Amino acid sequence: MYRFLLTPRWLGGLLFVVCAVVFCTFMGSWQLSRFEDRVQTHRAAQDAPARDARTAPVPLAELLPTARSAVTAETSGRTVTATGRYDGAHQFLVPGRELDGRTGYYVLTPLRVTGGQALPVVRGWLPGDASKASPAAVPAAPSGEVTVAGALQAPETDSTDGAVTRGGLPVGQLGMISAASLVNLVPYPVYGAWITQTEGVTAPLTAVPPAAPAGTGLDLKAFQNLGYTGEWFVFAGFVLFMYVRLLRREAETRRDAALGLVEQSPESPESPGAPAAASAAQVPADEVQLQP
Repeated sequence: MYRFLLTPRWLGGLLFVVCAVVFCTFMGSWQLSRFEDRVQTHRAAQDAPARDARTAPVPLAELLPTARSAVTAETSGRTVTATGRYDGAHQFLVPGRELDGRTGYYVLTPLRVTGGQALPVVRGWLPGDASKASPAAVPAAPSGEVTVAGALQAPETDSTDGAVTRGGLPVGQLGMISAASLVNLVPYPVYGAWITQTEGVTAPLTAVPPAAPAGTGLDLKAFQNLGYTGEWFVFAGFVLFMYVRLLRREAETRRDAALGLVEQSPESPESPGAPAAASAAQVPADEVQLQP
């Protein structure tokens, strides 16, 4: 009954099914591995603060050899030390930042390090509206040469929580912590990174906890990978289902034809005499020559 599976048409269909199932399984497994990688990255980011707290501070130059060096997922959050002098004349308030459920602002002061570059340092957080903050309410930066320890952070972007991308902020305020935001506000080169001070923060300032690097959470992309995983395996199952369904329908049709329950097609291989009979039936009666 199933000898038709050896015909070229069904052999070609079987080859297509095998290739489709293998491809869908491979793509589903790849999407699942991408989701698992994001889960592992998320767990590593959650464990990073405790790990970095146990790690001894390293000099800034060890992780960022130059001002143009980029902060990576591995170096983000690492505690570094930097020695230099604060530029109190170019201190900025970063408004609209939340801490412990309250809205306030960061106090950012550039630290001039060896070589003339400046490292933005968030010295702490204060509650309230930055536009209404009086100079007396904001502690002045220490004078003289200081060594600051803080968690290394990547530049903020438009998607950073609390970042103000619109213009029109009052003088002395900064909407987003990045070299691009500071380049026209200070007369010296700025590092493409910043640190949030973790040691030596004095009242009324509150230390700002480091943020996890971008792309390390279970975001929409992670769940997209999980959704694509399910879709690819569903495609593989659908291909198998359709192949089995067509196979069973073909087998049932041939069985019914063999039992005479359905009329066979003249071209059907199960009726070898049908084509000859059909050809004879098509010959006009007046062309039939009777033999003597």
